[in-house]
Parts: sequence; structure tokens; C-alpha cells
Amino acid sequence: MQWLLDPNQSSVDNLHNARRETSEHYRNKKKEYLKANIDETDQQIQRFVQGYPYEFKKGCNPRTNIVKDEKADLVADSHSTLAGWRKHFLQLLNVHGDNDVMQTNIHTAEPLVPEPSALEFEIAIEKLKRQKIFR
Repeated sequence: MQWLLDPNQSSVDNLHNARRETSEHYRNKKKEYLKANIDETDQQIQRFVQGYPYEFKKGCNPRTNIVKDEKADLVADSHSTLAGWRKHFLQLLNVHGDNDVMQTNIHTAEPLVPEPSALEFEIAIEKLKRQKIFR
């Protein structure tokens, strides 16, 4: 407040120095806070990663596709596995038995609207053309 009472160059310089020191002080405090926050986050990440079992850390390994067939034998051959899945889904979806499939009516929330006549269609096109001209 002294610079208000005596506005000479030295008091203005003192004010600028005080502002610069204050800004530098808060800038350093902010850097310290962010560095501490980053360090804490890094520690949390390390603890999180250490909590995972070894299987997740060793990466991606090729899978072995082993399936049981209808005799409960393990099958690893891709062709027999594929044939087993095909047979399973054919039984599941019952593709060959069309007698079980009933005709179902599809109900929609939209009302049935009759198709417009040729005259209504032409009128609608003319309205669209007029609106396009006026824009």
C-alpha cells in the first residue's frame, strides 16, 4: 500500500518484485503438488499391476480348442470340432423339422396406412418443390 501513497519508481519496482516472488512461490507450490500427485498415481498403478496374477502378465498365448464329442471323448482336430459344433447347432435349431415352426403375425405400433394415390404423390412433390424455391 506504500506505493499508493508514494508512487515513485522504487515503490513500483518493489511491487513488481513482490508480485513476481508471489507468482514464483505459487508456481513452485503447484509443481510440488502435481509432482506428488503424479508420484502417488504411479505408486497406485504399480500396486494395481502387482495385484494381477502371473497369467495376465505373461501375455497372449495360443488357445487350444478341445471339445468333447457325443461319446465324451476329447477332440482337438479342427475338422471334427467343427463337425461337432455343426451337429450340435443343427439339433439345437432343428433346421430339418419345419413342422414345429408356426406362422406368427408381426404386430407393430405403426398403423396400417394405405399407399398414396398418384395424384396425392404429385401434390406432395409439388409442395416440396415450392418449399425448396422459397428457401
